[in-house]
Amino acid sequence: MPSTIQVGTILMKKWPMMTELLGLESEPCSGNWSQLKALDGFGFDRKIQAAGWNFFFMAAAVKVMFFGAVGAKKVQNALKRILGKVRGQDFNCLEVTGIIAKRFLGMPYTIVSAHSRHIQQGCQLDNFERR
Repeated sequence: MPSTIQVGTILMKKWPMMTELLGLESEPCSGNWSQLKALDGFGFDRKIQAAGWNFFFMAAAVKVMFFGAVGAKKVQNALKRILGKVRGQDFNCLEVTGIIAKRFLGMPYTIVSAHSRHIQQGCQLDNFERR
């Protein structure tokens, strides 16, 4: 898994046709997910719209907490847990929307949050069977 997970990072299920269509660079991340290089959610959305596709944003955030300070390995592990939580939703993208370090009674902890995203041609989100 890449060590540069930060707010705005986009993960996409491996989809060679889409990466070739949009001219995207990616690197393997976890299982069948890849991290897009040099693009945040807004830049990726512009590329998708220019190709005539739609990039949906799901309102419900998925959050994971871990104890300790923010570290690359801990954030990667949190992201793997988030990917496990969203597996059943069957969306094809995920955007990291928050990495927040906090303290409670002097004990550091971090909350990583993400939102599911979905790329498709139609302007209405496909039902579960079509995704």
